[in-house]
Amino acid sequence: MVYLFESELPENKSVSFAMTRVFGIGQSNSNLICKKLGFSKNLKIKDLTKEQISKLVQFLESSNIVVLGDLKKIKSLDKNRLFSIKSYRGIRLRQGLPVRGQRTHTNANTSKKRFL
Repeated sequence: MVYLFESELPENKSVSFAMTRVFGIGQSNSNLICKKLGFSKNLKIKDLTKEQISKLVQFLESSNIVVLGDLKKIKSLDKNRLFSIKSYRGIRLRQGLPVRGQRTHTNANTSKKRFL
């Protein structure tokens, strides 16, 4: 089993699909990384050599892609900033209501239930 930034990557999946398990790496970033490193689309995680894995880790550490802990920290700081300046978005987030203008009279029941 291969671990990348505290995320377990399934061995029977392709590299580009398996990297999407890491928080902060989506499908487009994953495909871009595979292209830059020269990995085939059909290459499975179990077929990676130790050199390829170390090359992948070095690339992710040296690139400006924000993943896992740093990304979670940035997101929480953004929420706290919205709370502290008492913006409309911050108030709605704190109340557990939709933020982007959605209707709440008949919809948004799941977001209302979360904080009750």
